[in-house]
Amino acid sequence: MEQATILRAMTRDGSARIHVINSRAIVNEAIRIHKTAPTATAALGRLLTATSAMGSMLGDKTDVLTLTVAGDGTLGKLIATSDYMGNVRGYVQNPACDLPLKKNGKLDVGAAVGRGTLTVIKDIGGKEPYHGTVPLVSGEIAEDITSYFAESEQVPTLCALGVLVDTDCTCRAAGGVVVQLLPFADNQTVEQLEKNANSLTNVSALFDRGLSLEEIAAIALDGIEFDVFDELDVSYRCTCSRARIAEALAAIGEKDLKEMLAEQVAEGKPEELEVHCHFCGENYTFGRKEIESFFKKS
Repeated sequence: MEQATILRAMTRDGSARIHVINSRAIVNEAIRIHKTAPTATAALGRLLTATSAMGSMLGDKTDVLTLTVAGDGTLGKLIATSDYMGNVRGYVQNPACDLPLKKNGKLDVGAAVGRGTLTVIKDIGGKEPYHGTVPLVSGEIAEDITSYFAESEQVPTLCALGVLVDTDCTCRAAGGVVVQLLPFADNQTVEQLEKNANSLTNVSALFDRGLSLEEIAAIALDGIEFDVFDELDVSYRCTCSRARIAEALAAIGEKDLKEMLAEQVAEGKPEELEVHCHFCGENYTFGRKEIESFFKKS
């Protein structure tokens, strides 16, 4: 089975760190779950790719990262969530969204997303999660993430993302590169990174050519010595479970749940509540006896 992978490396002079991810397996799993049309695939695929790479930058096992793109385009809202290893899951409000290609033959993700905001939430163990929201620059995702890092975290960042959709609507190639400058970066290294940025304008083509993660890192860091730290196997992974859904229902409260059950009966439906997970498509059904048991235990 194909595996998505993240390479993590740093320039030898300590000026920058780089994350390179081959995310085709993640995007194909998203297509399978959400039945996305090509434009929706490209948009959600780019967001999943970026969120996975950014998630692998987190420090602790319990850390969670969530990115939300809320635009006024026909695509609707996009959400992606990653753990600290880069395992990711996502959701797109209108998976059937598909627009005509742009003049250059590429999928028009920016028009599908429209104008709006990018919100980044980091739950990293504090009392309150960190929130950062910036206006969308283009809706093309990569530019918006670059803007977020510059405005909210004051970290100069290069983000290149690409999703190549095949004629059968599967993902033919997908991946991304995230390069971030570290404090006191050497000016010569910064200038070289800026020159190399042009080589990443069509990053999906690099993955489509079958280049390895290290070869792609070498293109992004051409002329700069670097050391690879590790490679992480990551996947599209939903964290929902029956137990977690039961906890969420119990938190609603006994009175409200019983009213919801009564509404089901009044509408001629079975006396049960069904909860649908938007991330993986799983449905969980809870009957009256099981719901009542939530409160007997407590």
